[in-house]
Amino acid sequence: MKAEAAWGSVVSVHGAVVEVGFPAGALPAINTVLVAEWDQPEPLVLEVQGHADEHTVRAIALQATAGLARGVRVRATGAALEVPVGEAVLGRLLDVTGQLRDRGPDLPSGTPHRPIHNAPPALKAGQASDKIFETGIKVIDLLAPLAQGGKAAMFGGAGVGKTVLVMELIHAMVEKYQGISVFAGVGERSREGHELLTDMTGSGVLARTVLVYGQMNEPPGARWRVPLTALAIAEHFRDDAHRNVLLLMDNIFRFVQAGAEISSLLGRLPSRVGYQPTLMTEVAALQERIASAAGSAITAIQAVYVPADDFTDPAVAAISSHMDSIVMLSRDLAAQAFYPAIDPLTSTSVLLDPLVVGEAHYRIAERVRQTLARFKELQDIIALLGVEELGSADRLVVARARRLQRFLSQPFTVTEAFTGIPGCSVALADTLAGCKAILEGETDQWAESSLYMVGTLEDARRKEMAAGGANAA
Repeated sequence: MKAEAAWGSVVSVHGAVVEVGFPAGALPAINTVLVAEWDQPEPLVLEVQGHADEHTVRAIALQATAGLARGVRVRATGAALEVPVGEAVLGRLLDVTGQLRDRGPDLPSGTPHRPIHNAPPALKAGQASDKIFETGIKVIDLLAPLAQGGKAAMFGGAGVGKTVLVMELIHAMVEKYQGISVFAGVGERSREGHELLTDMTGSGVLARTVLVYGQMNEPPGARWRVPLTALAIAEHFRDDAHRNVLLLMDNIFRFVQAGAEISSLLGRLPSRVGYQPTLMTEVAALQERIASAAGSAITAIQAVYVPADDFTDPAVAAISSHMDSIVMLSRDLAAQAFYPAIDPLTSTSVLLDPLVVGEAHYRIAERVRQTLARFKELQDIIALLGVEELGSADRLVVARARRLQRFLSQPFTVTEAFTGIPGCSVALADTLAGCKAILEGETDQWAESSLYMVGTLEDARRKEMAAGGANAA
């Protein structure tokens, strides 16, 4: 950061909001950084959010302000917050200001830096990609395919498996694409951050991953700006190194929540449901920077907490409007132990089009949806009267839908230690072949349990044969 001669002093401290006085005519610009020179080991970083009058600015603290007193000298840098980027940060854990938090060696002296506030790529530069990002997760690849260079969101309430899905996708990126992953932990629990770092170190994927954390115990300013820090690192790999990047954010709802806290602290009148009046603008400023440019792409996968399972929540609606693929996690499916608990009827993707995925994939996906939708319609009748009261055609639909539900479940690599079932990644061709076989009745005589928590149809066949042999014995 470039230092200027402008110096001010702290006028008042209201939690995460700090008012700083400057001489007339020397007010720093919005989104520039102030550094408070206090008596702590590390200087306090503030970001200007507004001009209260011709002498005073309101700034948001990116670190805890405990111990900050009036009269402390503050230096205006005249620049936006800059964070280290490039090869040197691979395998490292950073905070919102770009400081290392993994107790490792310092970064090399020539490490490049990049401001966290950047304009999105020009519309003509961002080329929409119709190339599929295969995840190896059956239900996603079949019904809500992700685009390379696109944006996907995983919506779900508490405890339905969003974080597990995100971690499985990190494994998919590293194993299949040998690419770079940037993980932003927004409002994460400290325990989750520690576990992710430990798991990545043990599995050997940390060397191609950057972890950026603004945790739950940090001030709202840190949680609000940490996605921009992660995005600046991803943009460097895309624009300067011309490499594809997988950007994972868990949980992007906490970014909106932190923005609402800051809006209240700054004295703005709340909008619908208590959210900030700038909700749409803040979400758009973040999401529009995630794009393809100059032949390289940032593919973003974001976990989104849905408060009280209310999918009409303004924050959820604002985030979903920017997404190419929407993966909905269902509490009902999780209660029935179908993992991943992805709802096949409400999960969608703009790529599920015969011109993009091909006629065969599209037809199979539509038949799967129709079968599962018909099963859902019949569930009330089944609950009241039983399956026996259905017509023969509907009984067949129910039997095949139940087998499809089980086939679309899948063991994950990241849950292997808890379940004891080895994780598996399934190629799209195997997923399509398995669903087609179930729809055409090849598995009508199999036990439903043979299709539960398996990878390909061949795995299920082996399970069925083993069970058949055991029963015969």
